[in-house]
Amino acid sequence: MSAPVYLGDELAAAGFRLAGVECSVPERGREAAALAAARESAPLILVSAAAAARIPEAEMRNATAALFPLVLVVPDLVSTTPLPDLAARLRRQLGLES
Repeated sequence: MSAPVYLGDELAAAGFRLAGVECSVPERGREAAALAAARESAPLILVSAAAAARIPEAEMRNATAALFPLVLVVPDLVSTTPLPDLAARLRRQLGLES
């Protein structure tokens, strides 16, 4: 099995590389293709919030819902892209708010 993969900006990728994570800094618009490629071999995929925002919502939803590989959205060091509001998502799914 290969190492975990990080998809995102160069600054964070430099730090993840020090921890033994394989990193990909996809060109703008190529994030979905990079995610698809990583899903073929990586056991864990960390996607920056900015990169996740540029991947079509349905593709991100399918990737994060899959049991394998585990796909997580992580905060950005540089960008101001917020993380998804998981609590609000769960409330909507449970029918507690519309």
